[in-house]
Amino acid sequence: MSSGSAVKLVVVTPVYEDVEASSRLFAELGATYRPGVFVVAVDDGSVRQPLGTTGLEAAGIDGVVIKLRRNVGHQRAIAIGLGYVATHLPDAERIVVMDSDGEDLPQSIDLLMAPLGAPDVDIVVAQRRSRVETLRFRAFYAVYKWLFKLLSGRAISFGNFMAMSPAALRRLTAMQELWIHVAGCVLTSKLRVATCPLDRGPRYAGQSKMNFVGLALHGFRGLMVFAEDVLVRVGIACTLVAALSIAASAAAVVLKVLGFATPGWFSVALGILLLVFLQTGALTLMTLMLTGVVRGGLVAKIDYQDFVDAVLDAKSGQSR
Repeated sequence: MSSGSAVKLVVVTPVYEDVEASSRLFAELGATYRPGVFVVAVDDGSVRQPLGTTGLEAAGIDGVVIKLRRNVGHQRAIAIGLGYVATHLPDAERIVVMDSDGEDLPQSIDLLMAPLGAPDVDIVVAQRRSRVETLRFRAFYAVYKWLFKLLSGRAISFGNFMAMSPAALRRLTAMQELWIHVAGCVLTSKLRVATCPLDRGPRYAGQSKMNFVGLALHGFRGLMVFAEDVLVRVGIACTLVAALSIAASAAAVVLKVLGFATPGWFSVALGILLLVFLQTGALTLMTLMLTGVVRGGLVAKIDYQDFVDAVLDAKSGQSR
């Protein structure tokens, strides 16, 4: 499809070693939205199950498979897919980001895109009403959301499943934060975000490639988007602790002078409080220095094409 062709709906989906599940997704998209859908499938460096255009051709839908030179993770794979859409499909009416494993239901896309018709909405994100997940994951996710709100001052309750306007796409692809964490980038983009409660479906096939360590790393990357806010909050907390240690030390001195301190208690208490003060003071200084580095640091521009090995066209079956 040429860059000048108008497309009603573009679906960006990352795929990693999951040909069976992605083929089912393509089939459902074709059954529901053909012929107005264009799929941008990003093969995230798959080795055992490299993705080709067979699934798109069998579904009878137009699209491309972007094959990456190496595995970069699903967040960067999404950023690469969105970069491709912004460059080659700038006239797309609606852009949807979704996972290819079936947990993001194609039947929910219409509900997700509906609020985009409002003049004050740029992006619509899916909030999960029900989850097909283990108790361990749900407990970790609840703790993560609490920590994220405490450290960044922002609430996060959505993932990759989202719909956006062309203007929102252009803004996100101009932000370096998109390469770190998609949902975090949406929060910091200042775009007008609406939420859409949706159920999460079961996987089409196979097991999730994301383990517990990977999920924890994904969560910490979300905080990296708000590194400056996190550092400032940590610095404020350290300053408060240091101030409390000074107040407690003064109280210990007063008790010692008045004769209320038992033998040995004063020296132990004062030593502990001095260590607390020195450690929190050093941590406060470090956070202030890091905040200056984050604020003044320049982030190198990332070009999605640097990661692309080939782009396979579903119509011709050839590389562009």
